[in-house]
Amino acid sequence: MSENTTEGTAPTADETTPLAAELGAAETAGAVTPGEATTDTPGGVQHETSADAANATSDDAHAGADQAGDETDVPAAGQRRPARRQQLEREGEVAADFLETLLDICDLDGDLDVDIDGDRAAVAIVDSEEGRVPRRLVGQDGQVLEALQELTRLAVQSETGERSRLMLDVAGHRAGRRAELVRIAKEAIATVQSSGESTSLEPMSAFERKVVHDEVLSAGLHSESEGSEPRRYVVITAS
Repeated sequence: MSENTTEGTAPTADETTPLAAELGAAETAGAVTPGEATTDTPGGVQHETSADAANATSDDAHAGADQAGDETDVPAAGQRRPARRQQLEREGEVAADFLETLLDICDLDGDLDVDIDGDRAAVAIVDSEEGRVPRRLVGQDGQVLEALQELTRLAVQSETGERSRLMLDVAGHRAGRRAELVRIAKEAIATVQSSGESTSLEPMSAFERKVVHDEVLSAGLHSESEGSEPRRYVVITAS
């Protein structure tokens, strides 16, 4: 496997077999050495606005955490940027090593792309010349991907001693979902603009809500997240 900077292709839902046995084998072999888990914010009804979304970067925070919960992790403009970039590059390298070992142990195909997206490291497992990335690494509704991302973050934290907000993608699943969410958000925005009435979207993950909030903010409308995880959803209003 090699590391490059090519984006992954759109996912194809063709493999849904759980990875319990393979991930278990990886942990037994010592590939997984997670550090101390982060603490979630208690559940309950919380509110997040499109203004929060403009400043927050924790778009895939743990269940129950507010979207703006990681704002304090982001250094102010012009402060420690070179050091921060080196830290993110280090996170990407550690994550890539961990994932490469995991893929080798599980005998799965895939290349690794390492990049920096905003104020977080970004790693993608993409199809390789040897074969396609098994879509079961995404799982139903991205559940396996979310678990694999959390596992990778813990491995990075164990190596660096710092909490990681690394973003993982597999076979372009997140990229494809982002494009779909932008379309859904634009349709909802058009409905609100024409009717003047608020509209609610389906329950989404924090990552998905962040995409919607950003789109709503750019359109000059207002949005809030309501409800409790895992049924938290976005409400879009004209003002």
